[in-house]
Amino acid sequence: MKRLTVAMLAVALLVSGSFAIAEEVKSGLQAGKFIGPFYVTKLAGAKTDGVKVGANLCYRCKNGGRPQVMVFTRSTDKKVVDLVKGLDKAIAKHEKQELRVFVNVLGDSKAAATKEAKKLAKETGAKGVPFVVPNEFENGPDDYGINTKADVTIILAQGGEVKVNHAFTAGKEVDAKTVISSLSKIVK
Repeated sequence: MKRLTVAMLAVALLVSGSFAIAEEVKSGLQAGKFIGPFYVTKLAGAKTDGVKVGANLCYRCKNGGRPQVMVFTRSTDKKVVDLVKGLDKAIAKHEKQELRVFVNVLGDSKAAATKEAKKLAKETGAKGVPFVVPNEFENGPDDYGINTKADVTIILAQGGEVKVNHAFTAGKEVDAKTVISSLSKIVK
């Protein structure tokens, strides 16, 4: 009986430790906040959006008040790839609502972020998603409050206002299903 109790205690500690690792992190603009302009360089993807690779522009501005998903990522983990694939499918599904998505790859240097953005674009095979590096490449736009402890921050906005925010401390924690289901808050 004593061994069983010790084994159960060990399992309980292991499980509680796992929850501590997957602790929720707050990152980026929260619901109700206005999404301001910021500039990015397009590196790949969305060949039919009228923006040439290498162009520096404000995608947030280009998208206007349309429903849009802004992904800020430091990770190219498989779960991030799956998320982008799911969002790419959602663009086609919500064509009537004019859903827009763009992926901002962050990094310690512009060269590193550029390399990762191109890699992510290739891995996802996404057709409707532009892959960009923000001019403020290390942590995204200053006024967006992207937490340095968040590998992935996802902002869903409509009408220029944040409706939903998801943040993950690691790319391997990204829950694509939950993020995709949140689209119902911006595409009506």
